[in-house]
Amino acid sequence: MLDTDNTLSSPITAVRREAPALLCLSILSHPDPAMIGAQFLAGSGTAPIELARYHPLFRHPGKDGLPLGHRAISRAPLQLHPTGADGFTIGLPDSRMKVELNGVAVLDGAELGRDEMAAGAILGLGGVVVLCLHWMRCLPRSNPVDGLIGIGEAAIRTRDQILQVSPTGLTVLLLGETGSGKDVAARAIHARSPQAGKPMVTVNLAALSESLATAELFGAARGAYTGAHAARPGLFAQAQNSTLFLDEIGSAPASVQPMLLRVLETGEYRPLGASVDQHANARVIAATDQDLYGGAFSQALLRRLESHVIHIAPLRQRREDLGVLIQHLLAYLGDRIALPAALIGQLACYDWPGNIRQLKHLLTRCVLSLEAGETIDFDALVGRRDTTMPTVAGPARERRARLGDLTDATVQAALQAHKGNIQATARALGISRPSMYKLIKAQGAGRPADDDALT
Repeated sequence: MLDTDNTLSSPITAVRREAPALLCLSILSHPDPAMIGAQFLAGSGTAPIELARYHPLFRHPGKDGLPLGHRAISRAPLQLHPTGADGFTIGLPDSRMKVELNGVAVLDGAELGRDEMAAGAILGLGGVVVLCLHWMRCLPRSNPVDGLIGIGEAAIRTRDQILQVSPTGLTVLLLGETGSGKDVAARAIHARSPQAGKPMVTVNLAALSESLATAELFGAARGAYTGAHAARPGLFAQAQNSTLFLDEIGSAPASVQPMLLRVLETGEYRPLGASVDQHANARVIAATDQDLYGGAFSQALLRRLESHVIHIAPLRQRREDLGVLIQHLLAYLGDRIALPAALIGQLACYDWPGNIRQLKHLLTRCVLSLEAGETIDFDALVGRRDTTMPTVAGPARERRARLGDLTDATVQAALQAHKGNIQATARALGISRPSMYKLIKAQGAGRPADDDALT
């Protein structure tokens, strides 16, 4: 959906992508809430990494490190052995500590391939601690921006870009899936801009009809249309000396796209039915979840919007942030109850098609269910129900297939079709990623030889 080859963005992004990837272990769940979000940066060497009760030390930026420490964590170390292909093998400790990988119990060791690591692997220890194993191309650090919560590379990069562009007055284009936080980023840019003293004006362009869009955006003179008994100021006028947030810019009616181009190029616009131009000095921030590089969207307008582009990563690409995001959202809900580690593990393994907005709504239901003493059915919570088997080649579906209906041949065909990519295969089959691992283990379904696809 997002064409990074054809969009401009901060040079920070390009610099970081050239940096070597470092293995990071981030705490998503821990009996001590103060440990959530602490990280251990292991580096990029070939030596095994040992994980036990008293080592390594996990740190928040600028604070002293602490071990996992809980008695349910084995003193004997679990070992992560680099494989040399951006993957790891897991060696179990000499103890009875329960170990889970992506929601599946590990009994005899396990392997983590390149695609699992690219997606973020979820490691459960002792039934009380949940970790995310992921790559970092920058050092963990504090660069706070209100509302933008996260400890991973994507979150740090987004905050860096917001801090960089906010004071400049440049037009900003926010690209990201629905629910990923584009509106939060827009408010953060405005709050740190020279225009922060005035309210930001927001319009959802998908809600404007073709006939009313011009008057809504640019205003109308008296008598411009039936019922226009007085001059009507548009949103550009309302946003004078402030910020105008054009949400869903990809749905802008075709008739207003040339007008938007003109006002971005010259600062001039003409209200509907008026005889003279007016000047706009509003700072424009636009956002979309659509692909603007194909179809009917004006490419000239797109180039004007591209003064600075910020890509907001989907939640499934930043699993390391789930611990602090959940903690933040629970505090927003009143911090009435703590979620069990098992549920945190399930939340971390889910792909979140609705991103942070979906997470917020789901946590609200979780809290209400737990307060009522109800047992949480995670599949029901996320809207997955047993249904008829979807075709392997069809689009991803949220409704779940019966695992018993998936034959070895079906699983093998799905793996072949998606070149061994676990997440893509699971989505095509209509099952969760942990269920996909269970099928592979139960049926002995090996991956195709071409197993270098990234999630």
